[in-house]
Amino acid sequence: MKPLQRILSFAKPHQKYLFGSIFFNLLYSLLQIFSIVTMLPILRILFKLDKEVDTSSPPIYSGRFADYFGYLKDLAYYKIQMNVNEYGAIQVLAVLCCITAVAFLLRNLFRYLGSFLLVNYRVGITKDLRASMYNKFLKLPVSFFTEQRKGDMMSRISNDIGSVESGIMGSLVDLLNAPFMIISSLITLFILSPQLTLFSLLVFPIMGGLISWVGKSLKRQSHSAQAELGNLFSLVDETLKSSKVIKIFNADKILKNRFNTTTDNWQKYAIGMSRRRELASPMSEFLGSVTILIITWFAGTEIINGTNKDPVTFLAFIGVFFQILDPAKKLSNAISAIQGGMASLERVAEVLDYDLKVEEIANPVSISTLKDKIEFKNIGFYYDKDNVILKNFNLVIPKGKTVALVGQSGSGKTTIANLLARFYDVPEGEILVDGENIKNLKLKDYRHLLGMVTQESVLFNDSVFNNILMGKPDATEEEVMAAAKIANAHEFIQNLPEKYYTNIGDDGNKLSGGQKQRVSIARAVLKNPPIMILDEATSALDTESERFVQDALEKMMENRTSLVIAHRLSTIQKADWIVVMERGNIVEQGTHEELMNNNNVYRKLVELQNFG
Repeated sequence: MKPLQRILSFAKPHQKYLFGSIFFNLLYSLLQIFSIVTMLPILRILFKLDKEVDTSSPPIYSGRFADYFGYLKDLAYYKIQMNVNEYGAIQVLAVLCCITAVAFLLRNLFRYLGSFLLVNYRVGITKDLRASMYNKFLKLPVSFFTEQRKGDMMSRISNDIGSVESGIMGSLVDLLNAPFMIISSLITLFILSPQLTLFSLLVFPIMGGLISWVGKSLKRQSHSAQAELGNLFSLVDETLKSSKVIKIFNADKILKNRFNTTTDNWQKYAIGMSRRRELASPMSEFLGSVTILIITWFAGTEIINGTNKDPVTFLAFIGVFFQILDPAKKLSNAISAIQGGMASLERVAEVLDYDLKVEEIANPVSISTLKDKIEFKNIGFYYDKDNVILKNFNLVIPKGKTVALVGQSGSGKTTIANLLARFYDVPEGEILVDGENIKNLKLKDYRHLLGMVTQESVLFNDSVFNNILMGKPDATEEEVMAAAKIANAHEFIQNLPEKYYTNIGDDGNKLSGGQKQRVSIARAVLKNPPIMILDEATSALDTESERFVQDALEKMMENRTSLVIAHRLSTIQKADWIVVMERGNIVEQGTHEELMNNNNVYRKLVELQNFG
């Protein structure tokens, strides 16, 4: 979807505000001209030019469209002169001043209403755009976040959408107002003096070319500036999360140099962008001023030579032409701002249009439980074809059985867990649940069957209670506590300042590694899913806690289908089936006793750990 189409698709629910704003801005533009035009008779009275109006008979319309506006002007002068003759010039002047004051009041009221409605339109679209991007983050596959930097994503949802709001949406007021003002002013100028108007139009093609040139260069500079802001956010994110490493290795100078390089690049692009943006306004104002001076010279020579005997019309023409300069300047600024915002919109659209590599088929199959088995059938997996992680992998996990995967780091164990959770889709082979390819299953239903505890505890900046509750949002406090007891977490939670309602900080950093892991296990226990994935779930626990948690996990895994990945082989000796892997291949498999008797890879791994 093209960027502008993207904005229009988000604009549909808020169109009533846009149409209301257009209506009031149209009234504002008309009253803007009316308030200037009403000054004409006031000036005629002040300069005592009213005697020139023939009051012997009312003006007659010739019937030609070209004469219509001239007829209206003569009719207005005729009516005013008649009133001056009857009531006196001072009384008529007072009435005209009151009419002009009311026109100015209504003009500014309509301007406020138009801007007020446009704010609702602008903020509503920005909110929906940001919500849509966040929802996309929730849908994006895990692979996306391994390829992209989190800081850059933060920059896109904050700075880039902010630039879209200020650049594109923020310029809508001027983009709507300015054309109305320019068109209505031009019509008025043609009424006042067609000859001078045609003469003044020569400046507009030059102004349009200038705006186009500035806009194109602005878009390039803005794209580069936003990309550098993304780099800056990524660097800050890494710095905040790696403060211990930075300090222990005295790496502050390296990080400072990286930050300075990024900010220097951003400064260069931002300055270039601002220079071009600021150039549009003074250049358009200069061209308009030169045009006014030329018009003044042209009309002034006629007045001085006596060929033009209506200086009031000339003054009104200059006044209306001045009304064009401000909207023309605002229009050029708005177009420049929109061009800058378009670069940010393209960066937002890249995320919104990202192809979901893990998505549902048109009519997915619902699933509520595991009835028979999980089967990995001829699985091949790679991030790129030169780096094959799994090849021709086959494994059956019967219902209610615990299957453990062991092997050196990089052998593909965690990849198998990720494939089972459908964080990635397999390019070769298929994963079957009760004979149905998981690609055909309804993703939400399927993941409802899964529980997962990973090596790295993923916790949120919230209370312990709410972190555990994520496993089952409608659980009672008693159920949460029961899950914590099974995970050997209840005791340390009770010692926290506010017990279960203690906030654990960003990423759970107020807790120790073992405590974080036990909260993660409690969350999985509370969900109580039929299929459990444990990716080195006890790796962060001390020996005593590991024993308690291991007992709890064994109880929890009774009659439950489990895939266990473990480096500590002591934790999987009771598994129903153990699969030993090397470089994406199964090198041996069997029970603990069988593999020990084989005197092969598994026995060597056990002996190495026992020796350690």
